[in-house]
Amino acid sequence: MTDDGKEKRENTSNGAYPLYGNRGDTLSAASGRPLRDLSLQKTLTEDISSEDYSISAETLRAQARIARDAGYPQLAQNLERASELTAVPNETLLEMYEMLRPGRCSFEEYEALAQRLREEFNAAATAAFVEEAAAVYRERGLLRRELE
Repeated sequence: MTDDGKEKRENTSNGAYPLYGNRGDTLSAASGRPLRDLSLQKTLTEDISSEDYSISAETLRAQARIARDAGYPQLAQNLERASELTAVPNETLLEMYEMLRPGRCSFEEYEALAQRLREEFNAAATAAFVEEAAAVYRERGLLRRELE
């Protein structure tokens, strides 16, 4: 890594990273509870759910902006897809994970998954990722082989 790259990262973050230290008063968990309201003591004494400790889409998008500004476009893309996936129930995420393993689905099933991501969850970047995976799987012969 060059010194220029390091300087670029330091200058573009504008003091926003780490988010909790610099913008903790504006961040909230997936439940909507402000992060400043979460502590070990409150976890022990109050009714705090697992969703209170789940990251919000807004926080992931903020991290994506910081990554992009710092010169990490691939990390930014991953964080943007993660922000989309916060709207997807865990059970559905596990089903999609299983589907994306090589040899599990046909090209048409991947197309249907991408369409579902777009329509049901408004997850366009993730849908594009699934379509890209399907194309690569087809090119490399990794789609499910139909019984003849």
